[in-house]
Amino acid sequence: MRSRAPGRPSSEWENTVQHTAWRDQAPVLGVVALGGVLGAWGRYGASLLWPVHAGGFPWTILAVNAAGCAVIGVFLALLDEAWAAHRLVRPFFGTGVLGGFTTFSTYAVDVQRLFHDGHPGTALGYLAATPLAALAAVWSAATATRRALRRRGHREARP
Repeated sequence: MRSRAPGRPSSEWENTVQHTAWRDQAPVLGVVALGGVLGAWGRYGASLLWPVHAGGFPWTILAVNAAGCAVIGVFLALLDEAWAAHRLVRPFFGTGVLGGFTTFSTYAVDVQRLFHDGHPGTALGYLAATPLAALAAVWSAATATRRALRRRGHREARP
């Protein structure tokens, strides 16, 4: 058996498959990256508009995460019930923009910082409030969107 260098295709067929896979995935990677930049800029802008003072409750990131989750709920309900979007819309907007806008890593750092700075009550409140707000936002937004679509005569939307 002939050995081959790691990462090298062993046949012309494998080379074609790898090239086709890359050609199909490159636009997806590009729109996710572009969307991520736009979403992160939006979050950064919100943090500049509504800064949080040391030891204060991180309202801005809580609001960003809840708002982003609400938009995800609307977006997914629209895609599921009413809109046959281009194949790059979901990765651009859902994964890229909203993934860059929402930030559960900053949430985790904020919780740690609040504990470290001697604000355990605020840290625990924030630790509980963020996932509850995010779940409530995505569920209520998706439900409201489906109901609105049903009233407007789109196919039978799920509650």
